Amino acid sequence: MATKPFPILFITPTDVGGAIASSGLLKRLVDEVPQAQFTVVADEQVEPLFAEVPRLEHLVRAEETEGRVAKFGLWRKLRGRRWGLIVDLRGTGIGQYMNRARRGEYKPNGDYLHPVIQAAKVLELEDEPPAPYLFTSAETDAWAAKYLGDGGPVLVIAPEAEWSGRVWPTERFALVANKLFAADGPLPNGRLLVLANHDEGEAAELARFSGIRPRVIGRPGELDMMRAYACLKKARLFLGNDNLFMHLSAAAGAPTIGLFGPSDEDVARPWGDNARVVRGARAFASYIAIDPGLNQAINHMMDLRTEPVFDACLDLLRATAPQTIAPEPEPEPAPETAPETDETAEPSDG
Repeated sequence: MATKPFPILFITPTDVGGAIASSGLLKRLVDEVPQAQFTVVADEQVEPLFAEVPRLEHLVRAEETEGRVAKFGLWRKLRGRRWGLIVDLRGTGIGQYMNRARRGEYKPNGDYLHPVIQAAKVLELEDEPPAPYLFTSAETDAWAAKYLGDGGPVLVIAPEAEWSGRVWPTERFALVANKLFAADGPLPNGRLLVLANHDEGEAAELARFSGIRPRVIGRPGELDMMRAYACLKKARLFLGNDNLFMHLSAAAGAPTIGLFGPSDEDVARPWGDNARVVRGARAFASYIAIDPGLNQAINHMMDLRTEPVFDACLDLLRATAPQTIAPEPEPEPAPETAPETDETAEPSDG
């Protein structure tokens, strides 16, 4: 007997970072509701993150997110169905006017929480928040494998940030990379993938550094989010500023190190067992005292030296080293024994 489909409406947050943080909820539903069929509502910049979700029926664009007109337009697109579950992560409120069995809706209440925990609260999963996870097709994964090619382990560096105050100096990224790639370093035959939103700035400068250039794969800025994510799934180590690539890396399960200064790791850290945060000597509160709006055109990352970053790379590489299973010892051969003789046999005449 065929299982009756269970339609789920999943309304994503408006921003890419929030969408990545909430993606684990969708993964949980995919895994635990095998009869589910999904309709995902997303803004244009968020759509690619959910384009390859299993059993995806519709990917609906939400052009606007504010105002009654926009919400009414979204309601008109979605009202003609009875939904088994509506998950509204942007708090539109339209679920209360739709035919549904159950709904969970984000309701801001002033809690200062990591976005992964905020998303989990929508389905009352905050005690065990689902880790971010994005789906990629076999074709996308095959493309990434071809793009990276054969060779040594891949180090990924994302040296940009949305604000200049969070940018660690490019030459320090280069120094750490050179130490990792050194003959006596942990990645002597490693290769480098530089991720960026553009093909200029810090990323281009890093890719041109002497000693690193021959190891660089492709060009900075040429990968879209999902192709970058597929490459990150194959990375040996990620090192970057507090940026979207850092969160993509953690979602991909890559060993991830995020460099923090004027960012609060309580709500901005990369999420996952293989994710780490490294900051300089100052706590986040000290940056607020200097730059209350966190918007001044000054670099707050200068007190983070290369040594602790390199040490963190070493520690994470050791902690995530592939486990090798020792071969079972071959059984020892049985000792040779003299052939048995019949003591009752009569001696020959020979």
